[in-house]
Amino acid sequence: MKVLNSLKSAKRRDKSCRIVRRRGRVYVINKRNPRLKARQG
Repeated sequence: MKVLNSLKSAKRRDKSCRIVRRRGRVYVINKRNPRLKARQG
């Protein structure tokens, strides 16, 4: 998992990327390609 300043760029990496908010942190999750996980905050 990468910790990024901008998750907007991470979301554009793949079509199946989703942005999720959990416990005050913002995550990019991807069921089809789990290598593209990212976190902000």
